[in-house]
Amino acid sequence: MDELAATCGVSVDTVRFYQARGLLPRPDRDGRVAWYDEPHRERLDAIRELKAQGFPLAMIGRVLSGELDASGRALGLALAGPLPGDETGGGPDERLDLASLALRTGAPLALLQALEREGLLVGRGEDEQPYTTADAGTVFAGMALLAAGVPLSELLALARAHDDAMRAVADGAVDLFARYVRDPLRAGAGSDEEASQDMVAALHAMLPAAESLVAHHFRRRLLAAARDRVAGGGDAVEVEVEARTRAQEPSPVLAEQARRVG
Repeated sequence: MDELAATCGVSVDTVRFYQARGLLPRPDRDGRVAWYDEPHRERLDAIRELKAQGFPLAMIGRVLSGELDASGRALGLALAGPLPGDETGGGPDERLDLASLALRTGAPLALLQALEREGLLVGRGEDEQPYTTADAGTVFAGMALLAAGVPLSELLALARAHDDAMRAVADGAVDLFARYVRDPLRAGAGSDEEASQDMVAALHAMLPAAESLVAHHFRRRLLAAARDRVAGGGDAVEVEVEARTRAQEPSPVLAEQARRVG
């Protein structure tokens, strides 16, 4: 393993990590000695080349196993690289690891690690620098809400509810792209290269459109909820909560709201 790592210019830990992920075949063993050969070196070179192109490790595994065709590889590469909306200040968005994101925002690293573990802070793939200055803007927004007096526990609860809803919306959007864009382009393209180019162009056109649609709809819903609260809808709920709490009775209004959120 030492010789293989030295020959390929990687660390022994990297070799072990790729083996654990199933990207690198196990060596032949002669007693306690493990032997690596030319196919292992070729596989390590292929992993490094794909990683340098921007492919995440999970996608690298599918490429090496032959599961991804040319158009799938093109889409994977497009998703790993800069996308519409990633630019800030007229140039490409800067990539950050979690420690750099903490330094950039002044947020405690332990807090960001907790958010990452819970899936509330979502990076781009498995890159060593999965975050961007756009993520820093989101962290600043969360810190502004905390500074305004919103308790951290309540903010996290809201973030979890939003994440659950957005996962379903995102899965549905990807399914629509696969059924009505990707599959027809594959079927009608004259070549793999033509299909790849058309899919990447469609992705770059549809991604900002979908983001704009969802963001606009959420903003309108947020404003509508605020107007309802100011108009008295929220006060009516609070009055009923107080009355039924004293009477130890369940609230049908709250039950309906819980059903909708759930």
